[in-house]
Amino acid sequence: MTTEQLPDAWWNTFYSEHDQIWSGKPNIVLTEQVAGLTPGRALDLGCGEGADAIWLTEQGWTVTAVDISSVALGRAAEHAKDAGVGDRIEWQQHELGKSFPDGEFDLVSAQFLHSKTELDRDAILRSAAGAVARGGVLLIEGHMGFPPGEHNPHPDIHFPTPAEVIESLALADGEWDVEVSEVHDRAQVMRDGVLITRRDSTVKVRRR
Repeated sequence: MTTEQLPDAWWNTFYSEHDQIWSGKPNIVLTEQVAGLTPGRALDLGCGEGADAIWLTEQGWTVTAVDISSVALGRAAEHAKDAGVGDRIEWQQHELGKSFPDGEFDLVSAQFLHSKTELDRDAILRSAAGAVARGGVLLIEGHMGFPPGEHNPHPDIHFPTPAEVIESLALADGEWDVEVSEVHDRAQVMRDGVLITRRDSTVKVRRR
């Protein structure tokens, strides 16, 4: 990020550099952790090109999908239309940390909510917890570091452990159950076709 660019401009540039950034497939941990849940209202934070939101809708969820990038949201809406669910997802543009969707949700999903621009991730995730309805789930997936072999331009950046994520949520005592708190390996194909193994973290908490 250059100092002249605001976060939305940076992300619009990022998405405009290629016709497709992500795989077009839903995040595997999302599909695994949501499989046993009863569909209701879902909030997808940082929806990107829309693969998770589309998959959730196909499973019966009513989805609100949020991203900072108008380019990503436009692309996601087209993908949803092609999948036949274009009228069943509400797309909202937010710079999370400055604005947040209204309402309560049975599922709030934050998949790899990292940014090379300024992002108060802890505050955003606390807002995410506040948006979870009684009996609902907050699912947070994150990286534990940069991809193997990739130069780390910001060595001072700390990728929190699951325990640190849970602590930062400041959940009220007696109101939440921690269902998943783990670090795991995940195979990923990079844009140049190289297969790598990354270390990711999963946190899944349920409001009682």
